[in-house]
Amino acid sequence: MVASVSTVAYLGLEARTVEVQCNLVAGLPKFVVVGLPDKAVGESRERVRAAMAAIGLALPPKHIILNLSPADLPKEGSHFDLPIALALLGAMGVVDAETLADFVVVGELGLDGRVAPSAGVLLAALHASEIGKGLVCPAAQGPEAAWAGGIDVVAAPDLIALLNHFKGSQLLPPPAAGEADDPVSGPDLAQVKGQEIAKRALEIAAAGGHNLLMSGPPGAGKSLLASCLPGILPPLDAAEALEVSMVASVAGTLQGGRLTRTRPFRSPHHSASMAALTGGGLKVKPGEVSLAHLGVLFLDELPEFQRAVLDSLRQPLETGVVSVARANAHVTFPARVQLIAAMNPCRCGHLGDPALACARAPRCAADYQAKVSGPLLDRIDLHVEVQPVTAADLVLPPPAEGSAQVAARVAVARLRQSARYRGAVRTNAEADGDLLLAHATPDDAGQALLAQAAQAMRLSARGYTRVLRAARTIADLAGADGVSRLHVAEALSYRRQAPRS
Repeated sequence: MVASVSTVAYLGLEARTVEVQCNLVAGLPKFVVVGLPDKAVGESRERVRAAMAAIGLALPPKHIILNLSPADLPKEGSHFDLPIALALLGAMGVVDAETLADFVVVGELGLDGRVAPSAGVLLAALHASEIGKGLVCPAAQGPEAAWAGGIDVVAAPDLIALLNHFKGSQLLPPPAAGEADDPVSGPDLAQVKGQEIAKRALEIAAAGGHNLLMSGPPGAGKSLLASCLPGILPPLDAAEALEVSMVASVAGTLQGGRLTRTRPFRSPHHSASMAALTGGGLKVKPGEVSLAHLGVLFLDELPEFQRAVLDSLRQPLETGVVSVARANAHVTFPARVQLIAAMNPCRCGHLGDPALACARAPRCAADYQAKVSGPLLDRIDLHVEVQPVTAADLVLPPPAEGSAQVAARVAVARLRQSARYRGAVRTNAEADGDLLLAHATPDDAGQALLAQAAQAMRLSARGYTRVLRAARTIADLAGADGVSRLHVAEALSYRRQAPRS
């Protein structure tokens, strides 16, 4: 008798159906798993053997063949343990095979029969909902699976409880969806002394979803300004929170099925590898740029990152997705992030200060800044110089305006964009083509200024487009229906000028 159980294999944020087929045939006792299993799946034989022994069952003295179909699809992860065990129990007649056909099964088995959490349960639940089946998952991840809605979720603490549930002698209660945490804000902008230009640039970046680069000496407040950004960004809506949670589920970082409305804020160290930043590895996992999806990716000490690592961000910043190509799989993760970067003007950090600057200036600064490629800098909408904070600034009272007031203006600007684009894009930073021309074309005076500046500043076509996007955001913050010369002028003031040869 062949027993089958449905489970899933993960390719990026896509869950593909895998059928676990078990057959018991006469022959020497042996337990074989075929169908391109990785090492974790191959080791499931021992975990399944021990878990069944823990509930008082022994493997039959037959040749046990487990096939993971389709056989040409790579299978990775420990979540195959539970479907393999149930397929085997179905072939042994311990559990009704027809009952198992109504469920997608995921979960790792402990040696004592406990069902342990595994990554990707939310994706498996959404996949089960699409194909009209229920889901069997670990009890700890029942609240996570319940977010899929409209499906029968069986959250099992251990293997014996699951078998009793299928036999009707013990019913496992359906789990409730995990709670959605309230947005959490970081430091308040009221803590930042001075830096009015940088705070204005941060507000524009938050309102339009623009990339921002802050350059200034150490201790000027660049990292503090970046950490204030989550406090002025609007919270995630329900659909966005689900998108972010799907990435966290695949990465195995979604705790207790709790969704959050706080936008992600990721700040990797400058020693991060390309795989850590963009995703990859032997078992392809989302990188920092995907974990920051719909949130902020903060790169402090930008020139200290490896140049190849930084250049790997160029495509995700432009397209909003990152594609990881491997010999056995091509995986795509979402990566619509807002890049906030900070850097010193030179290696010593005190360029322009005659008392502290090194003797190699300005060559030191040119070499240091050349570590960041021009094409990457061209993808950053706003460039701002952060001036050092003086002792006179530090003794001033806190600013009257904090994050709450700035967040209110940002929220109004985001609402204007939402009403304008009607779901086509989320923010001005994503607008392109006809959509951008229809809503961000300046008046005659603004067009004249932009044309003159494009030639003088040697703007690329991408740079020209990004100036229009920033000007549209500045107009939204001002409550203006159209883009005027004043808005274009401010947008140009934040644009990096190409060096002259």
